[in-house]
Amino acid sequence: MFDAIVIGGSFAGLSAALQLARARQNVLVIDAGLPRNRFADEAHGFLGQDGRAPAAIMRDARHQLCRYPTAEILSGQVLGAQAVAGGFSLRLAGGGERPARRLILATGVADELPTVPGVRERWGSTVLHCPYCHGYEVRDQPLGVLAAHPMSPHQALLIPDWGPTTYFTQGEYDPEPTELLAFEARGVTVERTPVVELLGDAPALDGVRLADGRIVQVAALFTAPRTKPASPLAELLGCEHEDGPTGPYVKIDSWGATSVSGIWAAGDAATPMHNATLASAAGVLAGIGAHQAGVRSVTGE
Repeated sequence: MFDAIVIGGSFAGLSAALQLARARQNVLVIDAGLPRNRFADEAHGFLGQDGRAPAAIMRDARHQLCRYPTAEILSGQVLGAQAVAGGFSLRLAGGGERPARRLILATGVADELPTVPGVRERWGSTVLHCPYCHGYEVRDQPLGVLAAHPMSPHQALLIPDWGPTTYFTQGEYDPEPTELLAFEARGVTVERTPVVELLGDAPALDGVRLADGRIVQVAALFTAPRTKPASPLAELLGCEHEDGPTGPYVKIDSWGATSVSGIWAAGDAATPMHNATLASAAGVLAGIGAHQAGVRSVTGE
């Protein structure tokens, strides 16, 4: 039986596993190989890794983790999990089971992109979700914000620091009067006619076509899509969730512990704030928390 199994091998999962490996715990990372950041060519704002491809960062991290003799990485998908005597048992897609005393869920979220034609093929390139991650690379160009939920006006207020901004309400998410005053102060243009198509040779973006036929020039479009858990495991295991501005996430304490004893969660699956650095830091906390809980279980504290 492993001391811990980490489900998910991106920034949060690998960071958690590294702490456990350094604590000389037998830890297994099970990774389906579908990280949320696979659509981005570069990661930004990550200290020491700025401008590197996420795949390259994770490749190095996997290599560093596997130098520890008590760490393993398994490529595969976890289909089910259940509590058993002394811990948990995971059922794998390729058959077989893996037992562990403790679990760390770093399973991430999946983005539910707006259905406007042209969005999906530009996702991670010129259709972006985080200005702190990608805004600098599209600076000083006409930018847009495609509304997707009631928090979209807040995003539109941020973007002018990177370029002149148009907020597309999509006919649904009109700014409140106080937000309109803030838009005016920030120089944000409000366009209430819905965007029906993105234009240009993807992944480049030349502009957007509106429902009335007009074309508005934009070089990049920001949107904060709704999110859903990429894996049903947290729900299957009975972990409580909270509602965030873009979708549900696993409820955790300050060390990443979920509502279910023996289970921790980290990364995008367990926070409304989605960012590579924050995910890595959350993984560190969850890994340490899981180790210290194991010590307490042995000492009877």
